[in-house]
Order: sequence, then structure tokens, then C-alpha cells
Amino acid sequence: MVNVVRLKSQQKVIGRAQEGEKHAVRIALVQMRCGSDSAENLRRALFHIETAVKRGAEIVCLPELFLGPYFCQKMEDTRAFARAEPIPGPTTARLSEVARTHRIVLIGGSLFEQSTRRRFYNSAPIFGTDGALLGVHRKVHIPEDLLFHEQRYFAPGNTGIKVFTTPFGKIAVLICFDQWFPEAARLATLQGAEIIFYPTAIGKIDERVEENITGDWQAMWRNVQLGHSAANNVYVAAVNRVGREGSLTFWGGSFVADPSSQVLAVAGDKEQIVIADCDFGRVKQMQAAWGFLRNRRPDTYKRLLKS
Repeated sequence: MVNVVRLKSQQKVIGRAQEGEKHAVRIALVQMRCGSDSAENLRRALFHIETAVKRGAEIVCLPELFLGPYFCQKMEDTRAFARAEPIPGPTTARLSEVARTHRIVLIGGSLFEQSTRRRFYNSAPIFGTDGALLGVHRKVHIPEDLLFHEQRYFAPGNTGIKVFTTPFGKIAVLICFDQWFPEAARLATLQGAEIIFYPTAIGKIDERVEENITGDWQAMWRNVQLGHSAANNVYVAAVNRVGREGSLTFWGGSFVADPSSQVLAVAGDKEQIVIADCDFGRVKQMQAAWGFLRNRRPDTYKRLLKS
């Protein structure tokens, strides 16, 4: 059974709002285990999406590379490339169908994308309420580290930072390692994003593999994203996977934070659906109140463009 983590909110949502009516948007993050059977992972993801919809979710997000194990632990695994597929492709067709059926906005976690030029990307497809593919975010920042050998599999994303206008609000999608870069969150905010989704696959490395000298990864992971929320006054929603895979233990901890960086809902380390009600009207109010955006000094930031 999948646990559901609900937001303790003062706001009340009664069904779906009529067109033009202000309401809190209910979002759901699907925190799940990811086994070796791609078809089974997709079946379970679709089941979790339907569960979230029954609880009123209007925007649903899956975790990074949810169709299989995190294969990037190996420096080179040629078998992993058999999992790659085009976008649009068979998986996006299924995700499109469920988005259209339930009239939701769906962020399809991320997929191992094979492009027409035989380049491979870590890509998040975003679907509108009519099932249309609104666009794709290809992971911009690609890590290369112990047990995170993504540069051996993925090219750096070439889609840039995009914001998608939906019936429920303006959303941006970044993927996992993109979380550590404030520039990406700021670019999304400057384009009007009201919420940034981060499909993720991050876990703790076994001490027997390497002694940890870098601190509490989970705390750092959560804190850096709370910083994006506070500095930009936007909602942040991060969804991780759970379970032990090889020498990694994925800690889950999926959460939603509001524009003041207050955590509204957070998961533990088991399969869970995180549900939170987000009033996107607060974004502009908070941005005006804090003034971070209007007091920027882009003329002094030119060194950021130098390597």
C-alpha cells in the first residue's frame, strides 16, 4: 500500500475551480521504488498517478529515470542503452493518455531519451491536460562522480530553461543535479515560473565504498532547494525515488516548499504520494514584498558568464 502525505493547510479546495476562478492548485509527487522491469515500473507509476488523481491532484510529477534502476552507478554499461527511447515514443504515449484521461498536467519524471541524431539525454516530458506534449526539459548539468557516472551516458541538455503555461499556473522543470545550481532556478523565475519541479534520483553511498567527508547529503540537498524557494519566492517541489540499488540507498524525502521556503509536506523513506495545495497567487505577492527580483544588479554579474 502507498502512503499519502497530505499538506496541513488552512486553505480549502472543493473540487476543481471553474475557469477564471482562483483556487489552490493540488500537486502530487510520486515517490516510488524503481526495479529492473520497465513495464512493471510504468504500470506502478500509472497506478500511483491514478491514486493521486482520486485525491484531487491537478499536477502530478514522477521521479527521475523511473522506468528502471539507476544504471549510472556503473562507469560503462552498454546494456543500459537498450532502455533508451525517442520522445515522442511508447512511454510518452502512455503518459499522454493518462494526462488526457484525467485532465491533469503530468511531469513524466525523466526518461533515457535517444534523439534522432543518436545522442542520448536525460529528459523530462511535460504534458498538458489535453494530453499534448507541452515540451521537454533535457537535464542541463550532468554529474560525473563516484556512482553517478552520468557523463558516460547523457549529453548536456540543449533545451535551455523553459517555463510552461498550464491551466493551473506556470511551471518549470529541472532535473536532479540541476538542483545544485542557483542560476537555473533564477532563470526559471525570471521567465515567470510559479513552481519549479525537480524529478530526482539521489541517495546515500555505502560507507564501505567511500568514506563520506562531504557532510549530510540529504540535508544539503533539501537546504539548497529551500534556498531557491527563498531567494526566488517560488514554490519548489522535489520528488525522489526510494529503495536500495547496488551501493546506493535512495532516501526519498520528497517535499514541497512554499514561496517563503516553508516546507508544506514531506515524505519519509518509503513509497509515498506527497500532496500539497499551492496558492500560486502568493508568488507575485511574496516577490513584491521581498523585492529580490527588482533589486537585482545584472550589470555586476558579468563574471558569471566567464569560465
